[in-house]
Amino acid sequence: MSIPRRALIVVDVQQEYFDGPLQIQYPPRDESLANILSTIKVAAANEVPVVIVSHRTPVGAPIFAEGTAGWSLHPELEELIDPAWMQVQKQYASVFAGTGVAEWLRERNVDTITIVGYMTNNCDLATAAESDALGFSAEILADATGSIHLANEAGQVSAESLHRTLMVLLHSNFAAVATTAEWVDAVQSGVSLPKSNLVISAIQGRESAAN
Repeated sequence: MSIPRRALIVVDVQQEYFDGPLQIQYPPRDESLANILSTIKVAAANEVPVVIVSHRTPVGAPIFAEGTAGWSLHPELEELIDPAWMQVQKQYASVFAGTGVAEWLRERNVDTITIVGYMTNNCDLATAAESDALGFSAEILADATGSIHLANEAGQVSAESLHRTLMVLLHSNFAAVATTAEWVDAVQSGVSLPKSNLVISAIQGRESAAN
C-alpha cells in the first residue's frame, strides 16, 4: 500500500464557535480545540501541508461578518500559523467551493485530506462529501471536530447524538474516522487510516438491529 500524501485542512476555528450562537457543544470546545492545535503541530513537524480555512459573510450578517469578533480565528490558532501555509476564506459549506484549495493540494501531490475544525454537521460534512468527486481520500478526526444542538420544524437532536451519528455516517462512505492519537500514529508511521464502506456498514447495521 502506498504512503498517503496528506494535507491537514483546519476548518473555521473561529470565535463564532466559542462565543457566538454557534457554540460547539460536543465534544467540549476546549477539548476539541486542544486536539486541533495538536494536529497542527504534528503536521508541521512531519511536513504535512496545512490549509487554514475561515468562513466569511458580508458586513452586517448575523454571523461570521468580516471584521467582527466572531469572524476572527481563535487566538491560539493564530499563534501557530506559518506564512507558508495556505489561508483561505470561504462563502459556502465546503472548503473547496470557490477557494482554489483543490488546485493547491494537487500542486503538492496531495491525495488524502485530514479534516479538523467546525462544524461536523455542516462544513466538515460538506467537505468530506465533495472530496471524493475531486479525487481526494478523506479522514476526519472525531475528537478534533464538533457539533451543536439542533432543533427545527423537522425535529430536534442533541449535539452528542448528532456528532456520533455523523461519525458513523462519514465512516460508512465519505471518510476514515479516527481519533487525534490514532491519526498521529498513522502520520508518523506513514500509513492510511482504516475505513469501512457502505455495504459492510449496512450488513453490520442490519445485524446489530436484529440483536
